[in-house]
Amino acid sequence: MLILTNQENINMTVERYLRLIAGAFVLASVALGYWVSPWFFLFTAFAGLNLFQSGLTNWCPMMAILRYAGVERPACCATKQVPRAA
Repeated sequence: MLILTNQENINMTVERYLRLIAGAFVLASVALGYWVSPWFFLFTAFAGLNLFQSGLTNWCPMMAILRYAGVERPACCATKQVPRAA
């Protein structure tokens, strides 16, 4: 069970939008591949490969689009702070 106590501090950042969009693309392409044409599974593979290269290079075309659109970065990235483990 997910309990959110303070919803005022939940900000949609570039990374959260990216995960949301990637998940929606994968779900949509799997559904289209199942019900419409198996060729849509190639789109699922494309999304997976893009996520893979994004993990290796820390760059994704969708992140560039979201930043250009004005989506905020996390506080650690906006102030040039290096995130550290607890």
